[in-house]
Amino acid sequence: MPERPHLIPAAVFGGLIGLGLIGGGALVGQGVVNARVGDRSVTVRGLSERDVRADLAVLPIRFTASGDVLSEVQAKIDADLATVRQFLTAQGYPEEAISLGRLEVADTQAREYASQTGGPRFILAQNVIVRTNDVDRVQATTRALNELVRQGVVLQDYVGPTYVFTGLNDVRPEMIAEATAAARTGAEQFAEDSGTALGPIRQATQGSFEILSRDGVENESGTPDKRIRVVATISYRLR
Repeated sequence: MPERPHLIPAAVFGGLIGLGLIGGGALVGQGVVNARVGDRSVTVRGLSERDVRADLAVLPIRFTASGDVLSEVQAKIDADLATVRQFLTAQGYPEEAISLGRLEVADTQAREYASQTGGPRFILAQNVIVRTNDVDRVQATTRALNELVRQGVVLQDYVGPTYVFTGLNDVRPEMIAEATAAARTGAEQFAEDSGTALGPIRQATQGSFEILSRDGVENESGTPDKRIRVVATISYRLR
């Protein structure tokens, strides 16, 4: 339960922080109050947080082949593409979840700035993209990518999957209501402790929704476990 703040005189600028669980265990309401005695008002911030799991995953797979004969390098890329498709099918992805990206072709001898190091002339890179709502399956696939390496597929610039939460509109109304309720609770407590009555809303501002990683890791898009946060700032008149 929220801790009851200390009594704050009405003639002194002050702050109040109210913390409490709202709904399930993952949701926290927070009120921050600043009193303005001159115009008899109090400004309150109410916080709503919720832990959610991503419902969309995008997994890019990029692989390369190189050599001095273009047709042979192309044949290697085609063979690797077939291997990648077979691997993804074995992982349980339907055909519509797999899309073919662009094929990149580099001729090192066509570059004026290229040094003559005796390396392969042609380097081809193929991109395959998996897009699915089956987040758990993508996590399992990332752990099994070494199977492709064992089959001779040269993975390049692997950055891992991107996880997205697309249900923000579904939770938005309830979270705004929770943030507003948390703000009002703080304002009512302040009014009671300072011996005044809480009046109508003078001004209200809803902050932007933030989507963060649940566990505080820097790369939010790289984890399926996320935390949504919104802050409502409301000014009430004091009677």
